[in-house]
Amino acid sequence: MSRKHNGKKQVYRTIAHHRIHYLFTLAEAYGLEGKLYLSDRYVALARKISMKYLVPIPVEYTRRFCKHCYCYHVPSLTSRVRIHRGMIISYCTRCKKYSRIPLHGHSSSIRQS
Repeated sequence: MSRKHNGKKQVYRTIAHHRIHYLFTLAEAYGLEGKLYLSDRYVALARKISMKYLVPIPVEYTRRFCKHCYCYHVPSLTSRVRIHRGMIISYCTRCKKYSRIPLHGHSSSIRQS
């Protein structure tokens, strides 16, 4: 692969990263306004960009949408978030699926001396 093409690829990835960030800020703004169809669309566009340019979606954004139906999570409207046994349990009200994220540093993992 030539150096020129490799430089272009890096430029495309940085542009894709900025677009993903911008689309998630728009999704959050429209989700809080109640326009859930637009926020879901922005999540879908961000996912397409990340797959096309092989840019991973940052962790702070991946936890904001459902992994099963890809709808944007707005707490109390489209999701229910609970903490149970050292896990953050996020329940999607559209597809009725759960996602579990482990909490780090909860009381059962701290060593008693």
